[in-house]
Formats: sequence, C-alpha cells, structure tokens
Amino acid sequence: MSLKILHNVNVVQEDNSCMSATLWIRDGMIERIESSLSALPEGDYEFMDGQGHLLIPGMIDVHIHGANGFDMMDGSETSIQEVSRACAATGCTSFLVTSVSSTIEALIAMIRSVKRVAGHEAGAKIAGLHLEGPYLNPKRKGMQNERFLRHPDLTEMKEIFDEADGLIKMVTIAPELPGGMELVSFLKERGVIIAVAHSDATYEEAKQAFEAGASHVTHCFNGMRPIHHRDPGLVVAAFEQEHVSLQAIVDGIHLHPAIVRMMHRLKGPDGMVLITDALQAMGLGDGKYMFGGHPVTVSQGVARLEDGTLASSTVTMNEALRLTVDTGISLTDAVKMASSSPARLLGLAAKGKISAGFDADLVLLDEQFQVQWTMIKGSIVV
Repeated sequence: MSLKILHNVNVVQEDNSCMSATLWIRDGMIERIESSLSALPEGDYEFMDGQGHLLIPGMIDVHIHGANGFDMMDGSETSIQEVSRACAATGCTSFLVTSVSSTIEALIAMIRSVKRVAGHEAGAKIAGLHLEGPYLNPKRKGMQNERFLRHPDLTEMKEIFDEADGLIKMVTIAPELPGGMELVSFLKERGVIIAVAHSDATYEEAKQAFEAGASHVTHCFNGMRPIHHRDPGLVVAAFEQEHVSLQAIVDGIHLHPAIVRMMHRLKGPDGMVLITDALQAMGLGDGKYMFGGHPVTVSQGVARLEDGTLASSTVTMNEALRLTVDTGISLTDAVKMASSSPARLLGLAAKGKISAGFDADLVLLDEQFQVQWTMIKGSIVV
C-alpha cells in the first residue's frame, strides 16, 4: 500500500511549540503536511493514529561501535545487523558503522561485513563508515588500545579505501602525528569528513589542520588536550573555526551539562551533533564486556577500563535527546542536533527534517522520550 496517512501527531516548531499535524506519506516519502485532517482520499490507504505523541525526524548516529552484546569490530554480519536493529529500536534511522584502532586485518574484515550488509539492513540504514583510528596519539588514547596505534601511513590508508568502495564517510585522526597533515590532504582529496580526536594537538597545530581541511571534532572535550588559559588546545581552535562542527556525548557522564550548554551557545544546533559512541553494552546494562581488546566493566550505566578510564558510552539516541533537553537546550535545537545536523554533515539531503519531499524516516516518542515506533522510508521497522 503506497499511501499512508499519519494523523494526530505533534511536530515541534521553531518556537519550540508543537503543532498537531497530519502527514501524507507516499512511496516512502513525505508528500504533504497539514495542520488539520482534510477529506480522506478514495481508494486504498493505511490510516495511522499517532495518539498525540511527538513526531521527530529519524535520528542519525555518526559514532556507534556496538549494542545488545554485539561489537561491529568482530567482523560478522550478525553484529552489524543486530546494531542496526538496536539503533532503530532507539529512534535512530541511519548510522555510521564505527571502528576502533585495530590491526589492518581486523579492520578489513569489518569493512567486508559492512559491504555485505549495506542495502540489506534489518533496521537502521548504514550511511557509511567512520574510522576512529588507528592514527591516534597514545598520549590521549582514552580507551583506544595502544598496541594498535600508529603514525599515519598513506599506503595502508589507500589499501583501506580501495577495500571500502566509497563507504568511508569520516575518519578520526590526530593531525599532529608525523604524516598527519599529509593524511589530511589525502582525505580531503577524497571528500571524507576529517575529524580530530585522541589528539594532543596544540592550538596552532589544530588550527593548521582545520585550515587544511579538517572540519569536525569527535566526542568533543574527551580524548584531547584540555583547555588551559595559556595553552588553549584544539577545542578552542575548533570553537573559533565557523566550519568546524562538534560531536557531543550527552549521557550525564562524558560532559557536564554546563559544557553542553556552552558548546551549544558557541556553535548553535547547526554546528553540533549528538552521538552515542556506544559499545556493545548499550541495551544490556551493567556487566563485564570486551571492547577494543580491553576488558570493560559497566557499573550503573558507566563503562570503564580496569584503570578507571571511560570506555565509550551506553547511552541511546532517544536518551541523549532527553538528556540534552534536560540541560536546558530547547527541544527544537536538540532535535536538530540529533537529526538535521548529522544529515547535513553526511550530505544526506533527503533526511533529517519533517518536510514535503523528504524521506519518511520518522520516530514517534512519548512524553518520556520512549520510542513508540520507528519508520524508515515509510515502513515501520520497530
């Protein structure tokens, strides 16, 4: 049935009010939006009652490693499909499969699995690959396994790109490493989003990278030189560059709410994207896991290595949206940071908005931001 009429949903407006709306969805796209229900058409169609719940554009996670006990670095198609399902269940309709630093053999195995799954996803759609490493600075390694960290190697990176067949959308690097600026040039030539993190770059080194083509900061404030009044570091350099956008892990742990508000005040919703950075513990809760070659313990929802280092997150996208609103940021802006900003970052022109002509990637949320259902290209998948 090509036509769906979605009635009685609340759509957030620019003034942060919610408008009761009816959407006409045909062939996977939003055909039109009405403030009240007009005469129903003749012929076959599916009528859906949103029961007054909040309708938002499908959220897009540009940084996720695993969920529900599955780690996408294990090289299996099953793990990628299970993360796809978990994303959809938490309101995420597109995601970047994100690596951790590893051997090239492990990375190639993961890339091959992604290629086999892409286009056949069980839930959220794969928008590409995000390579987090291995060209990262051991001084700011965080949970990244130092055994696999190395200086940029263009021969190795060419091999990775040749294998990926255009799937690589984002690469996180430490540009201050030997060969780092050559890698920036290599990635810029290929139209890849160049992100900076796990980096000890000074203000001057970061500014050079941003001026040369880097345009994004992975999990801002985490895994990088901190701000000091005589040594501002890469975060201040990123704040000063209008074209540079920031990732935020809003889980109540990685960033203090005041820092989230400051990032929003300086960059606005268009320059900030919500991410999960989730490991396999997302959806399972407390327990012991393996991630990036390290044993990880999750206690009260917080994942840490044995030495106490934070090891990714267990937050989901719908929880990140709720927690962002809890910091005092408007619902309008929070939704942009979860949907339209990452869509724009990835060049997904038909996603991220509830508007005629856009894909019907939609999420229905209750007052507690719990997912009632997730729709992808007009079909409910959860």
